[in-house]
This record gives sequence, structure tokens and C-alpha cells, in this order.
Amino acid sequence: MRILLTTLNSKYIHSNLALRYLYSVAGRYRDQMEIDEYTINHTDDYIFTELMRKDSKLYCFSCYIWNIDRILYLAQTLKQAKPNIKILLGGPEVSYEGEEFLFQNPYVDFVIQGEGEGAFSAFLKQYFATVPDYDSVWGLLYRAGAIVRKNKPCPPLKFESVPNPYELLPAEEDKILYYESSRGCPFNCAYCLSCIDRQVRALPLERVKEDLKYFIYKRVKQVKFVDRTFNFDTRRSLELMKYLIEKDNGITNYHLELCGELMTEEHFALLAHARPGLFQFEIGVQSTNPSTLNAINRRGNFDKIAEAVRRIQAIGGIHLHLDLIAGLPKEDYQSFRLSFNDAYRLKPDHLQLGFLKLLPGTPIREEAAEHDYIYRRQPPYEVISNRYLSALSLVRLKMVEKVLDLYYNRGGFSNTLDYGTEALADDPFGFFEELADFFYLKGFQHRSHSKEDLYRIFRQYGRWKDRSSPGTEYEVDRLLLRDMEETMNAEAIKNFLKKGWDPQG
Repeated sequence: MRILLTTLNSKYIHSNLALRYLYSVAGRYRDQMEIDEYTINHTDDYIFTELMRKDSKLYCFSCYIWNIDRILYLAQTLKQAKPNIKILLGGPEVSYEGEEFLFQNPYVDFVIQGEGEGAFSAFLKQYFATVPDYDSVWGLLYRAGAIVRKNKPCPPLKFESVPNPYELLPAEEDKILYYESSRGCPFNCAYCLSCIDRQVRALPLERVKEDLKYFIYKRVKQVKFVDRTFNFDTRRSLELMKYLIEKDNGITNYHLELCGELMTEEHFALLAHARPGLFQFEIGVQSTNPSTLNAINRRGNFDKIAEAVRRIQAIGGIHLHLDLIAGLPKEDYQSFRLSFNDAYRLKPDHLQLGFLKLLPGTPIREEAAEHDYIYRRQPPYEVISNRYLSALSLVRLKMVEKVLDLYYNRGGFSNTLDYGTEALADDPFGFFEELADFFYLKGFQHRSHSKEDLYRIFRQYGRWKDRSSPGTEYEVDRLLLRDMEETMNAEAIKNFLKKGWDPQG
């Protein structure tokens, strides 16, 4: 194949939607094109060998914060091995670069910036032309001999003109399939690239339903909508949810990102008819500090979010994921503690403690000096410190994130954690903070742990805590056994007790 579309995904179960879009708009050039995806867990040597075996003339890489450094290394190595090939980059991680990017990376020949479908289609016509005119390709950064040129931006296509990316390529049933029914976001959060394009462009409802039929027919495991706010339009979101409920195949699960404040009585009434497991919702809380939300231009009514969460939980059968971001403006350690407590007390199925990334092109990066931000200059551009949180404070939050993921998000400790957050500390954050201190003090962060070992480690914490709070060891032992009985079969518990309570390995 003459052209290879490729990338490095963060996990094997992920798939790259952008490459499929590019393939779908390639028209008559598709017969000279193939897609091949790798993961960041593959070694550079493995990926390089596979790329060399393709014998392509043009290598097109989809670039994100988790893969850009690896892609640049691979592109450079490929160019050293095959000087006559061409390298094209695209994706959010290169969409805000200037001409200096090509001077700094002389092995890169082309960069498509912004939405790729229109620019890539125009690029292919010139790439295959007898005398290419790359100056005519909007959205292209390229080199013409020793000169680097940056063309004017490519205007967004009418979204409905972009083909369904799954019409021509079979769905990989062992992976999460990504689908986009709308582009853009009506909100203006300063840390998000979506704030640059506040105009929401949505596919017609009938087109979306037709696209979804394929997933339903193929009985895929999970479809993840990448729409920034699925329920930005109440009537539209209700119609799509109703369709998914009515056409439920009993297997497929749909992951939707929702704005909690926009959930209505009609949504709750409709969701009561959904099969348990049909939907999985992600709601961004980010912070419950009004000053912080105002500083990042984010609407935020935590009372409404909390009410929506409780209503969804009362319906049951919907996995609920809440997000927090540490390192936002005007949120110090104590303020984040309050945000954490607010979100944790809602008892979502998953509570993600994320850390601010100052992405190129976002307002918060442009205003970094205003809040004394220090951040990593290489991807993922994560915050190191700011005026409100020291570097050490953020490291402590990283420690809290570690034990939160292991004990809360991984599941299997509900009774023990209820006791810990209610009886062993002033608030949930204080409990996880102390658990993190113990976990790191004992050096447990240095290796991975099985679920069984996490029970053993928590028992050690109970014994340690018993020195200052007599009776803790007894309660922890009792509740750990109850949690094990609720999540493990009798034979597994028997084997566990036979091995004993000391951490293994």
C-alpha cells in the first residue's frame, strides 16, 4: 500500500476514530491506503519493524498528547532508514504549531492542522498530481524545498457531509468503538480545546440513527460517544436515548458525556425504561468552588449536578463516572479537599481525580502567567504548581489519586471504605490522604498489587491505625471479610485465608 494511516493508541481496546474518518473521505485513493494501529505499550523497535515492513511511501500519523513524543521519534527513525518517504502529521497535538515546528523537525514533510477531513481530501489530490500544488490545500503546513509554508486554515466542513467512518471499515468487536454525533461544545471552559469552536454542529437525527444501526446489528460491546456534551440539546438527546432503548440488542453499552445541570424530568422518566447496563454516563464536576468555576468560564451548579446524580442512581443500572480536576485557578489544597468531599459523597461508581493539562491553544495556557503556572513543557503539559498549590501539594494529591483508584474505583471495598471515611477521619478526603501516607510510607507504591493483596495491605493499615484509634483493627478485619464475601466466591476466600493476611511477594 502506498499510504499508511497509523497511530499509537493508549490501550489495545481503544481505536482511532480520526484515521477512519480520513479513510472514509479518501475516495478513489482508498485502494492505495491502509490503517494500522499500535499502542503505547508496544516497543519502539516493534513498531518501527512493522512500519518498515509496510513499504509505504507516505506515512500519516494521528498525534495526541500521549503519543506525540513516540511518533516524532519513530518518524525520525523511519526517515533515516528510508530518506525518500514522506511523513504527514495531524491531530490536536500538532494543530497549533507554527512554521518553526518543521524547522525543529526536519524529517516531517506535512502537517494538517484543524479538522482533517477536508484538508486531507484536498491534500491527496495534490499528492497524486503530476505537479502538486500544495499551496492550494487549506490547513496545510509544509515545506517547499528550504522554505516552510503555512496555508490559511481550512474552514470546518458541513459535518453531515463527512461519511460514516464505519461504512467502509469493519468494526473490531474486541475494541471500544468511538462515534461522533456532534462536534463542538456550547460551553467555554478555559482548559479545553473545544472552547475554541463553540458552534455545535450536529448530524441530523435520522443520519445518527442509521449509523447506530450498524453497531446494534454487529452487537458490539461498547460504543463511546465522543460528543463533548451529549445532552446540549434536550429534545435531540431524548430522541437518541429513546431510540437506543427501543433498539437495545441486550449487549451493546453506550458511554455518554453529559452535563448534569441539563438533565430534565423527561430524561429521568425515559431512563427508567432502559435495560440495566445499556448506558454509562460521565459527568464533569471538575470543582465545586464558585471562584474556580468562574475563573475557567465554566457553568457550575453543583446542587443541580448532585440532584441529577441521585436521580440517576435511584433509577439504577447506569454506571456513573464523575470527574474532578486538580490544579485549576483559585483552588488551593483546602478548596480541592471540599470539592473532593462533595463529589465523593455522591458515591459515583468511578471518581476520577485528574490533573490540569495546559494544552496548546487553550485560554488557560495563554493566561498561565496570571496564575503563576509552572507546567511540564513536554506532553501531557501537566501542571507542576501554581499560585494556589505548591508542587508538593500536587504530589500529595497524586498520592491520594493512587489509593483512590486502587481502593474506590477498583471496587470491592465498599463496607470498609464507608467505615474509613465516616469513622477514621474528619471527612473522606482526610481518610484517603492518611491511607495514601501509610501506603507510601510502607513502600507499597513500588509494585503492582492483586485485589487480594490490597485487602492484606488495608488490614495492615487497620492495625497501624489501631494505635491511635483503638478498636480499628477489629472493625477493619470484620468489614474486609464482609467485602470479600460480597465480591469473591467461597473457594477464593478459602484460598486467601489459607495463604494468610501478610502481603504476598
